[in-house]
Amino acid sequence: MAATCYNLIHGFGHNKLNGQLHIRRKLVPLYMHTYSKSLFFFSCNLDYKRIHTRHLLLHVSRSGFGEEQLEESVSRTTLIWRAIKLPIYSVALVPLTVGSAAAYLQMGMFSARTYFVLLASSVLVITWLNLSNDVYDFDTGADKNKKESVVNLVGSRNGTFVAAYLCFALGFIGLTWASVQARNMPSIVLLACAIICGYVYQCPPFRLSYRGLGEPLCFAAFGPFATTAFYLLQGSASAMSRLPLTGTVISVSILVGLTTSMILFCSHFHQIEGDMEVGKMSPLVRLGTARGAEVVKVAVMALYALLIAFGLCKALPPASIFLCALTLPIGNLVVRFVQENHKDKSKIFMAKYFCVRLHALFGAALACGLVAARVV
Repeated sequence: MAATCYNLIHGFGHNKLNGQLHIRRKLVPLYMHTYSKSLFFFSCNLDYKRIHTRHLLLHVSRSGFGEEQLEESVSRTTLIWRAIKLPIYSVALVPLTVGSAAAYLQMGMFSARTYFVLLASSVLVITWLNLSNDVYDFDTGADKNKKESVVNLVGSRNGTFVAAYLCFALGFIGLTWASVQARNMPSIVLLACAIICGYVYQCPPFRLSYRGLGEPLCFAAFGPFATTAFYLLQGSASAMSRLPLTGTVISVSILVGLTTSMILFCSHFHQIEGDMEVGKMSPLVRLGTARGAEVVKVAVMALYALLIAFGLCKALPPASIFLCALTLPIGNLVVRFVQENHKDKSKIFMAKYFCVRLHALFGAALACGLVAARVV
């Protein structure tokens, strides 16, 4: 993608430009076709995994094992995989990719160096969020029975704490460097606001997640703050001019914030009892699982309703609307899975991973549509 943008910007001569545009007109339909096939395969694979998991749990129940025995049988490798939470790092990738695509739509330019510096820095900041969250939940006792907690796996609260803030320091340095290089003060302020949201969400003395305010903070941090900041940084890194705040970047930041908040919301389903014991008033502690399942349904419906509304307002290009519409089967899968399994703790923990897949695919569709609108 970076090479394509470079050729588009630095191409010399009218014939060369026409040749590049001719090649892009051939590549974009091919890319859309490949994306559609990948989405179809992905949906089928999800259904297979869901059916396989259902048969496995049925076999376990018939063998006389209860939920506690099932949890005890989980291997250490599986616990480490859960602790790493690799799929969750899509919350670092999606705002950056969508923001960069919005900047490319506006200016037709892309800086690969800025993109990868911001990506590495964002991953480090997300690592800080995950590790410090485990530390503070360990302190309050919320994770005392959570075997995949990093603190419980490593056996060192202080070691996890030091590693968390080392990641934070490195990530903050990377974000600051990118902002200074771009000479864009608004982006620095937006990124600082995003990090502040993460801090007050989980760190003492605030711990606003214990008051049920995690989802609004998550929406603001990853949506309007982070996505808009990455948009401004890509524009400033590519040219001396400053990008305007358009309806497009505001629209995509709202959509990204909504899908990110759904991940956090669904992560509470299997932790209600533990949260209640330590006084953590998450939304699902207040609502219960049945109402929570309805909230998920409304959120998914709102996501696609907003998509259509932004398309009608011409804030989003038709390519983004079309590609995002292809993710409807994944959205339907999220709703169906939560409604069928919201009372089953042995299954419902998978809801957040289904939301991660929706978040990643929806974000990829948004970004591809923005790029396609500029190229075609």
